[in-house]
Amino acid sequence: MPQGAGLTTMTEDDAMIARYRMFAGYNAWCNTRLYDAVSRLSDADYRRDRGAYFGSLHGTLNHLLVGDRIWMHRFTGKGELPKSLDAILHEDFAALRVARLAEDRRIADYIDSLDEADFLATIRYRSFVRPQEIEQPLAFALDHFFNHQTHHRGQAHALLSAAIGNDATPSFDLLIYQRETGIGLR
Repeated sequence: MPQGAGLTTMTEDDAMIARYRMFAGYNAWCNTRLYDAVSRLSDADYRRDRGAYFGSLHGTLNHLLVGDRIWMHRFTGKGELPKSLDAILHEDFAALRVARLAEDRRIADYIDSLDEADFLATIRYRSFVRPQEIEQPLAFALDHFFNHQTHHRGQAHALLSAAIGNDATPSFDLLIYQRETGIGLR
């Protein structure tokens, strides 16, 4: 990393922990913004199949929770394990939002419980779609976990933009989160 006048560096271990804590906070921040915007839609617009992989915002938001629960079960061995990737965990948007908030808190608490040795430890789990036994360092599994959220939130963002227009759709840029929270900035 380039060093210059006035720059300080943190250790690699501190940087890894800080990065995953940032991603957990970013996940919750994005979900709050997303659910706030979606709450202004009519039920028909919320459930309208717009051709996304999980059809509607309803299907996509449920899938995001499904994915998080699958991964959190892999990480912790605890929690509800959905039956399928397209499971509808909550038909009601308000109930889904409550579950989302609880899962985001659970994710942040889990990340906060980890230390640098945990990130390097190997986890073992069985894959969901084409079942096989997988082993990989926790850090790499977490990279996928947070990337998966971003991927499907991007789909939700596109669906939301189609329903309410780009100007009314909130930004999910990581830099905006960093600027608003000061996380990742010095």
